[in-house]
Amino acid sequence: MTTTHTSVVHDLGALAHRLAHPVGPPCVCEPPRILADRPDGTVVRSGEVVAKAHAADTDREELAARIALAAAPALAGILLPPLTAPEHVERAERDGRPATPHLGVAAPYGSTTAPDGGVATSGGSPAASDAGLVAPRVGVAAPAGSPGAPGGRPVSLWPLGTPVDPTDPGAAPWAEAAELLARLHRTAPPFPLPPMRGPAKAARAVARMRAARPGDPALLPVLAGWRALPAWARDEAAPPALRSGFLCHGDLHLGQLVRHPVPDGPWLLIDVDDAGVGDPAWDLARPAAWYAAGLLAPEDWSVFLHAYRSAGGPAVPAGGDPWPVLDVPARALTVQTAAVALAKCAAEQRDPDAHEQLMIESCARIATLPPELTPGPAS
Repeated sequence: MTTTHTSVVHDLGALAHRLAHPVGPPCVCEPPRILADRPDGTVVRSGEVVAKAHAADTDREELAARIALAAAPALAGILLPPLTAPEHVERAERDGRPATPHLGVAAPYGSTTAPDGGVATSGGSPAASDAGLVAPRVGVAAPAGSPGAPGGRPVSLWPLGTPVDPTDPGAAPWAEAAELLARLHRTAPPFPLPPMRGPAKAARAVARMRAARPGDPALLPVLAGWRALPAWARDEAAPPALRSGFLCHGDLHLGQLVRHPVPDGPWLLIDVDDAGVGDPAWDLARPAAWYAAGLLAPEDWSVFLHAYRSAGGPAVPAGGDPWPVLDVPARALTVQTAAVALAKCAAEQRDPDAHEQLMIESCARIATLPPELTPGPAS
């Protein structure tokens, strides 16, 4: 871990700690704990507060809109809302003392003002600036040129939730995830939003794979599967207009659900970094891809699909064969998963494991399919 990265983790913990504990005597609590550390985000917990440093190249205006979406009343009970500053933080700021940023209400996408009519400003703590973190006020990621080291990373703060237990596959909340997606997809966008980032994320995964393994023949089946996709699924053209206006999560998997309040509150969707408007079938694509590759049990897929349809989800027809709609997004997620796996294998100097190899082999199979399926009788 580099000195800069260590500082980022330390300052994330400090931000979360200040929001979790009122100003007063020093508390006795566990040190901040890293929950996730990936190229697209570092997540640290202190007490009941979770701080996330988003990727340095995050579009600040788009992130602001996505945080605003999580805070929107229309999404209550669907998306985990961000935290807002408590009274002790606001008092500290009035007194000129360091405090955590206000989060939770962001300016609408394309707007230069906050929802209350005030200017959407940015500000951060001294500790955050030292590490290149830019802690946003009112949920707005700081624009380029704000105080902070070059490549400064925007920060958001969230309440702690209980995640899915990876050691208990039988308790995986597939039905609950499907119902949340259906509710999300049925909700009209409350204000202008950027496009859902599913296709962009797939394209980024393929670029990362190519950079990690230039000229490697192991990439050929993945690249063949990628080239067989229509341009819109490769983020090279606009998506079909009739299916591009739905609210989407953009990166659905079981790691994107938590119970809140802890420990056993209702399930909610988290991580809005890829959320926006787009084709809702993309949110069903990862479970569909896993099912097609043999990684998701048929009974789990059936539970997921039935729950989504029963909740009125618009991504697939209410009956009949869902695959003409799911096929392209599922193939794109297959390629994305295989590309990420090959990039990770290169970084870790290892061969693909059995699950990763299944996804790589699936790319060779889907490369022989036409760009898009046409509706037909259920198989």
